[in-house]
Amino acid sequence: MFSFQLPDSFVDSYANRQVPWGYSDAAGNSLGEITFLRTYSRQREDGTKERWHEVCRRVVEGMFSILTDHMRGQRLPWDEDQAQEMAQDAYERLFELKWTPPGRGLWVMGTPLVNELRNSAPLQNCAFVSTEDMTPEDPSGPFTFLMEASMLGVGVGFDTRGAKQGFTIHAPTVHDSATGLELDAEGRALPPVVEAGTPVYTVPDTREGWVVSTAMVIDAYLKGDVLPAMDYSLVRPKGAPIRTFGGTAAGPEPLHRLHTAIRTVLDGRGGQALSTRDIADIGNLIGVCVVAGNVRRSAEILLGEIDDPDFLNLKNADVFPERNSYDPASPGWAWMSNNSVVVDTDTDLSGVTEAISRNGEPGVIWLDTTRAYGRLADPADHKDHRVMGYNPCAEQPLESFECCTLVETFPSRASSKEDFLATLRTAFLYGKVVTLLSTHWERTNAVMQRNRRVGTSMSGITDFADNVGIDVMREWMDDGYRVIRAWDAEISETLAVRESIRTTTVKPSGTVSIVAGVSPGVHWAPGGTYFNRAIRFRNEDPLVTLFRAAGYRVEPASEDPTGTSVIFFPIKSAARRSEKDVSLREKAELAALAQRYWSDNSVSVTLSFDPETEGGQIGDVLREFTGRLKTASFLPQGNFVYPQMPYTQITAEEYEAATQALIPAFLDAIYDGDMETIDAIGEAYCTTDDCEFDEIKINAEFTASS
Repeated sequence: MFSFQLPDSFVDSYANRQVPWGYSDAAGNSLGEITFLRTYSRQREDGTKERWHEVCRRVVEGMFSILTDHMRGQRLPWDEDQAQEMAQDAYERLFELKWTPPGRGLWVMGTPLVNELRNSAPLQNCAFVSTEDMTPEDPSGPFTFLMEASMLGVGVGFDTRGAKQGFTIHAPTVHDSATGLELDAEGRALPPVVEAGTPVYTVPDTREGWVVSTAMVIDAYLKGDVLPAMDYSLVRPKGAPIRTFGGTAAGPEPLHRLHTAIRTVLDGRGGQALSTRDIADIGNLIGVCVVAGNVRRSAEILLGEIDDPDFLNLKNADVFPERNSYDPASPGWAWMSNNSVVVDTDTDLSGVTEAISRNGEPGVIWLDTTRAYGRLADPADHKDHRVMGYNPCAEQPLESFECCTLVETFPSRASSKEDFLATLRTAFLYGKVVTLLSTHWERTNAVMQRNRRVGTSMSGITDFADNVGIDVMREWMDDGYRVIRAWDAEISETLAVRESIRTTTVKPSGTVSIVAGVSPGVHWAPGGTYFNRAIRFRNEDPLVTLFRAAGYRVEPASEDPTGTSVIFFPIKSAARRSEKDVSLREKAELAALAQRYWSDNSVSVTLSFDPETEGGQIGDVLREFTGRLKTASFLPQGNFVYPQMPYTQITAEEYEAATQALIPAFLDAIYDGDMETIDAIGEAYCTTDDCEFDEIKINAEFTASS
């Protein structure tokens, strides 16, 4: 599988070397290693699991094999000795957690899914698609891209522009089973009961089958196509294993519910114009189906216009009660996306200030700044004039059908600025190499091969700034950016490809920041000095058994008591401040610093605030940072208490008591296969603290309504 390999002797020298995992808990267990085992350590056929030095090998050999294949395939000069030197340096820096691929890269780089199929889609964290690209011939196109990408674990942004494309809803000819969806004793769908000669579509048990059948439903209403009866009998039953991406199948019910829900939205509307709400409903319902279909988490952002009352009211239960319902018998779907308004720097934002101060939405996307500028310290270059929107966490401006190619670095782990600058070269090379692979989407390839957009991110920015100061942070950002731009020019010439349209970003980070033991992206960690970190595990994960035996607090997850357990890890953090110790303006100032001196894409920033003391400042902050940020979202902190929140503060005394009560877990039993293991869950797109909090909040509200 690999055309490039590291020497066994080199890799073996790391086998017994101490890994600098992040965050030790009260018993001395590393939260970084636990997260790695749960999320990224792949299971082998013999039941053992990858150790960190083996994952580093898989990633580096996968990366340099793609590079080797490109150079040889294009018949370009290739120095094997120099490549080996670069690869060994990349390995050392990865092992020491000075950089990492994004979580998806840790999980799948160097696997057959990428290196044999030659497909970069599994490596992409996120994407955007504009409904402006709906055409009379293919009105479902943007929605099917949204669905398939989401099923691959890619977070997708979309917009409401299709409401201005002049689509009229049809009253199609629809064929149904006389009995609806019926299941046999094993959970398989029975074939539809229809009259002879009735057109029937048998949904294949594939990702493509789910997507094509959904396209049929949408096209029936937007093109007037005949909608055949759906036969779900080939869709594997609930609980059957999903081999490629892990987990178990949800059965045919989520797909059937999606088809039924889309029809409910559009039925009886013949002759009416397709609306903002219709687009939002279809996109959100697709997301709900994907989540129910067992992609662990998915994420959507929906972009709309500030003068569109329907868009602004999409999460208003008084206006649209059915899409905002928390009744378990008839649940809504508004929760599926975060919603943001697309504005220019001269737009009056006073009309959304009150809503933001109340519930945090909508977020704000300054599209004119996005299209005109890279870093805000540099003159306008208008390179991104084709950008239509953003990925769900809003660190990457994207054209329609474009995906995100990301990589992470951790400045607080560098021994010096020179060490950090050398790490940046390695990290950017990873991102550039990923752009050498195409996806299976032709329209995506047309954009990505032209742009070769990379997002080289920093994480742990607040840790670094609090410890060494803003001036040093600014210097490292500015010098680091210049190194990356020069390196891009050099490596692009070597690869005989275009230079990247943009190169740097600040992503929110997620579980990878836990592995490295740093604060996420540009955010202060929410936990403070002493806190319990709650982490969710599948019940069959042997880590649940180990930590229960070691005395840890283990509870059934409130949202899924039969399938998921929550383990609480008492942590003493080295962070000087938590997010509650930092003012709204200081958070915005740090994000603006990163947008000015580091990121030529964008900075993913969620500006948390105290509604009582800072809610009245939202309007002033929006005015002050217009032109200094490309995007901003907000999150009221308040005194929300939900079951099993990701972070709950504890006292020093509680932490010290835990050091006496807990014992270290013997993780070698899992690595060596002495316990029955399961494969890594991998990383679906949304793994940030905000996503996890949102998921818990939503589940709590559903539970309270039941």
